Amino acid sequence: MATRLVAHVVHRLTVGGLENGVVNLINHLPADRFRHVVICMTDHTGFAARIRRADVGIIDLHKRPGHDAGLYLRLYRTLRRLRPDVVHTRNLGTQEALAIAWLAGVRGRVHGEHGWNGPGPEADPPRRHRLRRWLRPFVSEYVALGAEIERYLQTRIGVPAQRIARIYNGVDLTRFGPEPQDRRAVLPAGFAADDAIVIGTVGRMQNVKDQPTLARAFVALLAAQPAWRARLRLVLVGDGELRSEVEAILAAAGARELAWLPGSRDDVPALLAAFDVFVLPSQAEGVSNTILEAMACARPVVATAVGANAELLVDGETGRLVPARDPAAMADALAAYAASPALRAAHGAAGRARIEAQFSLKAMVARYAGVYERALAG
Repeated sequence: MATRLVAHVVHRLTVGGLENGVVNLINHLPADRFRHVVICMTDHTGFAARIRRADVGIIDLHKRPGHDAGLYLRLYRTLRRLRPDVVHTRNLGTQEALAIAWLAGVRGRVHGEHGWNGPGPEADPPRRHRLRRWLRPFVSEYVALGAEIERYLQTRIGVPAQRIARIYNGVDLTRFGPEPQDRRAVLPAGFAADDAIVIGTVGRMQNVKDQPTLARAFVALLAAQPAWRARLRLVLVGDGELRSEVEAILAAAGARELAWLPGSRDDVPALLAAFDVFVLPSQAEGVSNTILEAMACARPVVATAVGANAELLVDGETGRLVPARDPAAMADALAAYAASPALRAAHGAAGRARIEAQFSLKAMVARYAGVYERALAG
C-alpha cells in the first residue's frame, strides 16, 4: 500500500493543546502508511522541534493581518505542488482551506473542531454559523473533540451523524505517568517540603483560563485553615496578561511567597508529577489535554463544569467538578483533598485507570487513521 500524504493546516504551530494533538498524531501514525506536511497560515515556533520524524516539512504562508486575499492563492499553489491525499484543517480559522483544497483537486478533506476559547458557539455571531454551513459540502469527514461539539455540528451546521467521528485527545502514557523518584526536584529549592500539598495548574494566563479564580480559592482556603499555611503551596504554570492580577491577589493576602509562577515551561510531565492536586479553573473549554495528562499522572483533578470537562473526569471518582467563577466552591473541593491523602491517592489511581482504558494515544491514532481512509474512500 502506498503511503498517504496528509497536509495538516493550522493557524500557527506553537504551544497549545490543538497543536500538541497535531504533533502527537504525526509522531505516532504508522510511517509506512502516512507521510505528513504542516502548512501554517501564519508561521511556526520552536514547538515544531517536538516533531520526531525527519521527513515532515513545515510551510509558512505568512498570512498578513486582516483579510489577506493572496493567502488563498499561496495555499492553492502549495497544494497543487504537494498534491496531498488528505488535507486536515482545524477549527474555523482554517476551514476555508478546504474549499481551496477542493479546487486544488485534493480527494480527502477532513475538518476537526477542537472547542472554543469563549462561552461556546451559541455566542458566536450568525455569520460564523453561516460560514460553517457554507463550507460543509467541501468536508469529507468531520472530527469532533467531544459530545458538545458533535451536537453542535449536527444541530446547527446540519452535518449527518455518519460523517462525524468523535475522537478525544490521547495521552502518551510513556511521557505522563505516576510519580517518578524525587518528584519535587522540578520545583524551586526550599519551595515545598516533603509533606507539602502542592496545588497546581498549567495554561495560558488569559481570561478564558481564569487563573484569578484559582488564586482566590487558594487564598480562601488559607483563610479557612490558617494551620495549612505551612504546607499548602500553589503553582501556576503559564504566562499572559492575567499574571499581574494573580500576583496582586496573592500579595494582598500575604500569600505571594507560597506561590510559584514560573511562566511557560516545556517540562509539563515533570511539573504535573510534582503536583498533589491539579486544577483547571477555565470559564470555557473544549477537550482539555491537561486534564487528561494530569489524570495519566495519577493526580486528582478539580475542574470547572464547562465544555467537555464532565466527559473526561468522573465527579467524585477521579476528581471534582465545580461551577465556573466560584472560588468558594473550588476552595471547598481543594480542602477535601488537602485534608485526605487517601482521597488524593484513590481519585488519582482511578484517573490513571480511566486514561489507560479510554484515552490512550494508541486508540486516538487508530481512529484518525480510519477517518483518513474513509475520507479517501468517500
